[in-house]
Amino acid sequence: MKRTTMLAVLVAIALVAAACGASTTDDTETGESTSAAPSTSEAPPTTVAPTSTTVIGTTVTGVLPTGPSALDDPDSADFPEPLVPLDEIIYGGPPPDGIPPIEEPTFLDVAGNPEILDPAEPVVALEINGDARAYPVRVLIWHEIVNDTVGGVPVSVTYCPLCNSAVSYRREINGVETTFGTSGKLFASALVMYDRATESLWTHFDGRAIVGVLTGAQLEPIGSPLMAWGDFRSAYPTGKILDWTETGFSRDYGSNPYVGYDDDRTQPFLFRGGLDDRGLAKQRVVGIAVDEEAVAYDLNLLSDGEASATNIIVADQDLVILWKAGQASALDAGVLDEGRDVGSVGVFSRVVEGRSLTFLAEGEQFVDQETGSVWLISGEAISGTLEGSRLERVEHLDTFWFAWSTYQPDTVLIEE
Repeated sequence: MKRTTMLAVLVAIALVAAACGASTTDDTETGESTSAAPSTSEAPPTTVAPTSTTVIGTTVTGVLPTGPSALDDPDSADFPEPLVPLDEIIYGGPPPDGIPPIEEPTFLDVAGNPEILDPAEPVVALEINGDARAYPVRVLIWHEIVNDTVGGVPVSVTYCPLCNSAVSYRREINGVETTFGTSGKLFASALVMYDRATESLWTHFDGRAIVGVLTGAQLEPIGSPLMAWGDFRSAYPTGKILDWTETGFSRDYGSNPYVGYDDDRTQPFLFRGGLDDRGLAKQRVVGIAVDEEAVAYDLNLLSDGEASATNIIVADQDLVILWKAGQASALDAGVLDEGRDVGSVGVFSRVVEGRSLTFLAEGEQFVDQETGSVWLISGEAISGTLEGSRLERVEHLDTFWFAWSTYQPDTVLIEE
């Protein structure tokens, strides 16, 4: 058997074991496990259709519709038409919340714990109203969702190992605050969440309700890029980091249950249908969508030396992609901080005070040609004329090509 085929088989077995293992605690916290998902089919995947940002039907702010649970009865006649075929939403192994979200996260101060992680370990960085928090991927790889309140804003921080993406959302729907759980299901090899208010099903990747009484609803996304711990602690010295010793669960935090999954010669787990063959399925890309225009930059094009700055225009907006070496892949080696270096990415508007800047990389930092100010990967100027200024962050996804092209089928892929 060829190496790539053998690796794919081994990874698939490991993923099922990891998913089911992740639902086991020292007590009875997460219920019984379920059987593995059915085998894949050849039908092409269905892209989630664009929808309004309001719930389909008549609703009143502060009130949510009632009806059956999409977890228990996804094909109920009481639901609006699902946004995707139900047979493309498949069980990934564990039952609802078998991969348990963290509901009451506890944090440590960055200032007092600078060496708590290896500098290369990946974290999800979220900053709202001056409240900066790091969510280590060593935690999210086992829990996938953290329900939190950051800067006074209720949020759900989500991470999908199978599509290598981190996305955060405001966890309010029609003015009603809720929390999110893991459904145990996958769509296009990606996490499917459910809200605890109505038990509708939602895509992790773009925050849409695809089945249930809230079908058509859209969550408000909040930029939360993956970042090396060393860069986070430099950018946010007064920030906080989630304490994985206080999650309430016993997990092998720091280990990777998806060893070898970050291999672009292998196929995504439980992905149904055809793949966009413009790129390799698990080719790492930086996905950017502005208005109606979507682009995906091959990470290999951006990663050059210690750092790189790529000045681009998307939907007539002047943007810059900053890349800096030093972040370990969470999905490569058996231990997270030993993964291959994939670097950290930041995407920003390069317009400051009405002027469009042009960025260059110098060593591990970035300099704009117009003022000579020095910038960090977080988008903050630390010296020069613009010291203290912050670039406006533009949402992007560090993800695999198969995931980005499924949700953005009209995207342009840029490889050179």
